[in-house]
Amino acid sequence: MHTRRHLIAVLAAASLALTACGDGDGGGSNDGKIAGDITVLTQRTDLVDTVLPEYKKKFEAKYPGTNVKFEAITDYEGEVRVRMNTKNYGDVLPIPNSVTADQLPLFFEPLGTVDELKDKYRFVRSEQTFGGKVYGLAITGNAQGYVFNKKVWTQAGITTPPKTPEEFLDALKAIKEKTGVIPLYTNYKDGWPLGQWEGVRGAVSGDPDAAIKLAKEDAPWTPGKEQYIIDSLLYDAVKGGYSEPDPTTTNWEQSKGLLGTGKIATMMLGSWSVVQMQAAAASKDDIGYWPFPSQVNGKFYTVVGGDYKNGINVNSKNKATARAWVDWFANESNYATDQGGVSPVISAQLPASLADLQAAKTEFIELNPAPKGEEGLADKIGNTAEIALFDGKYRQRIVDAARGAKKETKEQIFADLNKKWADTRAKLK
Repeated sequence: MHTRRHLIAVLAAASLALTACGDGDGGGSNDGKIAGDITVLTQRTDLVDTVLPEYKKKFEAKYPGTNVKFEAITDYEGEVRVRMNTKNYGDVLPIPNSVTADQLPLFFEPLGTVDELKDKYRFVRSEQTFGGKVYGLAITGNAQGYVFNKKVWTQAGITTPPKTPEEFLDALKAIKEKTGVIPLYTNYKDGWPLGQWEGVRGAVSGDPDAAIKLAKEDAPWTPGKEQYIIDSLLYDAVKGGYSEPDPTTTNWEQSKGLLGTGKIATMMLGSWSVVQMQAAAASKDDIGYWPFPSQVNGKFYTVVGGDYKNGINVNSKNKATARAWVDWFANESNYATDQGGVSPVISAQLPASLADLQAAKTEFIELNPAPKGEEGLADKIGNTAEIALFDGKYRQRIVDAARGAKKETKEQIFADLNKKWADTRAKLK
């Protein structure tokens, strides 16, 4: 099971029915005492029998008389979306991505205001917030760049991160010629990994307002613009013969072993991927993580954003214990760092898995919240135009054209994307 954040902004057809049962009081709150049972939903089916029981033990030791029950769900987004049409969706749960900002108060208990929480926690200024209130604390956070097999890159003679798309392509060429290893794996068949390329939006420009500005663009796929730079690099890498020979047969689970053991060299994924690749490698030191090959005034940037956010079911009968769990998980469990992620607690140290980013003097930035009324506008334009930026489907078209499976040029695709984007933007104004 992959553990990336499902960054997909779900299309309107899949959005939650607004027949929410939440009326805001959620029944009893166990008289405010931290005691009794809570059910915690999780998408981490791979950790429910290993890591999570240790957390249960520590939490229950801190709060005697509590009992935490985990419920792991494989099709997390799909199943929980259905369950949220009832009151029965656990006490604490990762907030599904299909919940739009304006729906948060219908389903989740506010944890405090942005002003109250922003100095202690990352990701609360613009993620899972509405009306100045915060509805979830990140389980972990991710930096954006690419994961690579350090042994393979070193064998090809590359020991410092490429600074431009051209240098990156030269590195892929050297890997192919000197090692025979597949330089770049797209994970085309699963689709969602191609959406991970969108995560570097803001890193290319070093601009925290990147998403806000994208929503104001009529032609994002124009030379010099971030979308053009990101998608051109994908096209050019595939066109150059640096990706897997048959992308229609890629396999996500297998790819972790292939990168870990040096059969493939590179994947454009969030930093959440590092720990999983290390688990498949002979040595953790074989796996590295570098920033997107683009600099602004001689400096690399990476965007850090929150993964799933723990929220409290507005209908929970034990909100006091649910809140204690959310706070304990963020502040004391060490889950984020253990999983190679960025802690939601601002004062926490960065994990060892991001040492390569730090060594490259990469600046970590968070994207700024959009002005009121423009929240999620770029994603809304993309979804409506059928160019969902984070789901990878339109990038499959780019890969198909680059490998010769479709008779389209890069310029034709980008012109079509610009037209769809501009037309949709005009309608949504």
